[in-house]
Amino acid sequence: MYKSIRPILFTIDPERAHQHALDAVENTRYIFGAHWLMRQLYKTPPKPVQAFGLTFQNPVGLAAGYDKDAVAVRGLSTLGFGHLEVGTVTPLAQYGNPKPRVFRLPEDEAVINRMGFPSAGSAKVVKNLKKLGRCHYAKTSKTRVINLRGFFAEGKRKRSNSKMILGVNIGKNKNTPNAEAVLDYLSLLELFAPCADYLTINISSPNTVGLRDLQGRDALEMLLTQLHKQRKMEEKKLRKKLPLLVKLAPDLSDAELADALDVILDTGMDGVVATNTTIARDPKLGSTKKQETGGLSGTPLKSASEAVLSKIVKKVDGKIPIISVGGIMSPEDAKRRLEMGATLVQLYTGLIYEGPGLVKRIVKAL
Repeated sequence: MYKSIRPILFTIDPERAHQHALDAVENTRYIFGAHWLMRQLYKTPPKPVQAFGLTFQNPVGLAAGYDKDAVAVRGLSTLGFGHLEVGTVTPLAQYGNPKPRVFRLPEDEAVINRMGFPSAGSAKVVKNLKKLGRCHYAKTSKTRVINLRGFFAEGKRKRSNSKMILGVNIGKNKNTPNAEAVLDYLSLLELFAPCADYLTINISSPNTVGLRDLQGRDALEMLLTQLHKQRKMEEKKLRKKLPLLVKLAPDLSDAELADALDVILDTGMDGVVATNTTIARDPKLGSTKKQETGGLSGTPLKSASEAVLSKIVKKVDGKIPIISVGGIMSPEDAKRRLEMGATLVQLYTGLIYEGPGLVKRIVKAL
């Protein structure tokens, strides 16, 4: 069915078409029985996975970037995913880069984007998550009285962990210099700790000038050390684990990747998301838009993402789980990533070309 309407969708500006799709998914909550019907249509068999101390219904997740402001979590949770990752969220609202900033490359089953972290801002995203009952705050008291509300909220959280896992992807504002980036990330960690099942630290988008410099050993060590300390305080306050993951680029040299992974392991991070989009361009790309600046995703990213995954699997040697993302366009692609050593996979561009049914097809094939 999706393949029949895709040509129509592809006549619409990519960013506008995406917004229409997001609105449509979320607006189903106003139609009686729509969510029930969607759950039946996209129902996936249980294929539970344990990672980061959480139980995922299945290993297939929605990558960050699709629902940047957590506006369609209800609708997206009906499509068979084992987890959703919202964001990238920045502390303050920002527009991102000028439009046009998203380009389809149909000949190559790819997309180029230079969005630049457009975000409604952290306060708005937290508000959206609160409406979903996703935020559970510790109740402080000078007396040692059992906090029954907190107890039952924690119980609900544990039960929800066996269902839909929600991650929040966080990034610095465009105008924040790298020397002060840690302050942005610390504020976001503290704000989203009560709302997220895990947080992903995005230091690898190619569309915020200088952001990828934070992947360097010294800068990364300083950033992750501070985040780990803050995370420990939040865990104690909230009485729950807060896994921290780091999202890496596919364009790192072998030495840069090794340095980044050393720091990730040494600073107590819980996992790696590999990879973000690439700035590399294969000369074999057929689309006339291949020279647009920005991050390339989809089929052309597949080989680079697999190569990075292979290196990470070897380096971390089972010490932490890996989420593989980038160029997963079919059940065979997803199976290959899991067989290579990934614990979970995430989709984005594959949904643009294959539709939401791709999730069900992948899970059934596992």
